Amino acid sequence: MRKLLVVAGVVVCLAVVSSLLLRTELQRLGFAVTLFTGAEQYQNFNRVAQLFPTSTMTAAPTPHEFPAGPAATLPASFDYRGNRVDVETFLAETDTSALLVLHDGALVFERYLLTGGRDVHWLSMSVAKSFISAGIGIAVDAGLIDVEQPMTAYVPVLAGSAYDGVRVKDVLQMSSGAAWDETYSDLGSDVNRLGRVMALGGSTTEFVANMTREYEPGTVNRYNSGDTQALGILLRTVTGTSIADYLERHLWHPLGMESPGYWVIDSDGVEMAFFGLNATARDYARLGELYRNMGKWGDRQVVAAGWVQASVTADAPHLQPGVHEDFPLGYGYQWWLPESEEGEYLAIGVYNQFIYVNSRRNVVIVKLSAFSDYATSDDEAAFREVESIEFFRALARHL
Repeated sequence: MRKLLVVAGVVVCLAVVSSLLLRTELQRLGFAVTLFTGAEQYQNFNRVAQLFPTSTMTAAPTPHEFPAGPAATLPASFDYRGNRVDVETFLAETDTSALLVLHDGALVFERYLLTGGRDVHWLSMSVAKSFISAGIGIAVDAGLIDVEQPMTAYVPVLAGSAYDGVRVKDVLQMSSGAAWDETYSDLGSDVNRLGRVMALGGSTTEFVANMTREYEPGTVNRYNSGDTQALGILLRTVTGTSIADYLERHLWHPLGMESPGYWVIDSDGVEMAFFGLNATARDYARLGELYRNMGKWGDRQVVAAGWVQASVTADAPHLQPGVHEDFPLGYGYQWWLPESEEGEYLAIGVYNQFIYVNSRRNVVIVKLSAFSDYATSDDEAAFREVESIEFFRALARHL
C-alpha cells in the first residue's frame, strides 16, 4: 500500500509539473502570435522574464542613485506635422508604462502607468541593440575586435553565410547587404521567423548562419535584426562567455544598475541580442546617461569616447538622415540619428520603447510603452516614432 501511495504521489507531481510546463508554453506561444495584431500587450511586456528562459545580469553591488533635480512638469502639448498634440492623450494612446527624464544627470521626472513601475522589468525590444553596440565597443577597446576586419575572421560558423567577408563595421551600421524582411505584420517575414525561435525553440546561430546576401556590403542601409543577432554571436565568440556575463562585468556593474537585467535566450542558451533584454526604466536611463557623458561614468571610462562618437555619427551617404523616405532617421552603430543641431540620438524598440539623448540640452528621456496599434497598418499613425521624437524635443525645450 505504501508503495502504491508513493507511486500515486509521483504520478500526481509529474502531472502537475507537466500541466505547468504546458501552460507556460501555451502562454509563450500566445504572446508571440498576438504581437502586431492590435492585442493589448501591457500585461505581457512586464513579465517576459517569467515566461521565457533567460540569462541574468545581477544588480550592481553598489547601485548608483540618481540625484533628485528640480521637479519638472510635462508640456501640455507639442507640434507634430502642423497639428497640436495633447501630451496626456498621446501618452495614453501609446500605452505608456514609464516616462523618466534626466537633466544634467539628475532625475527630474518619473511616472509609471498601466503595469509599469520602478522595479518592473520591461521588454526592451530593439533598445537591446544599443546595449549590444556598447558591448562591442568595450570588446574593441580591449583589443578583441577590429571593426575593419570581416565577421568571419572571428566567427568561422558564419562562413558561407551573408556575413562571410563582411566588415564588422558594416554589420554595426545595418549595412551588411544581407537579404532581410523586417515587416512586423507579416508572419512569414524574416524578423518574425527569427522571433519564433523564442516561442518554439531553436538556434539563432543556425538561423543567422543560413542567411543569404542581397546587396554589396557597405552600400545600403537596411534595418535588419539578423545583423544584431550576428553581432551578439560575435561578442560571445571573442569574449568566450555569454553576453549576460560580459555585460554584467563590463557595463551593468560599472554603471551601478540597481536591478537585475534579463536576456531571453534560445534553446542553446544564446541571448536574443536583437530584442531580448528586460530591464527597468532607471537602468535603461543609465545607458543614455553614459553615452551623454561620452562613455564616462564618474571617474571611469566605461566605453571609449571615440566609440561613443562613432556610434552616433552617420559617416557615409547611405546612413544619413533622410535617405529613407518612410523613416527620416540616419543610422550609426545600432543608434538612430535624427537630423539635428542638438546632438540628438536614440535607441528605439518596437511598440514605442525609447532612450532619447539630447547632448546640447543635457537631457536623457526613457519612454517604455506597449502601443497596441503598433505595425497594424503601414501608416505613421501605427508607429508614432517620429511623433515621439517631436514629443521628446518639446519636453527637452520645456525643461
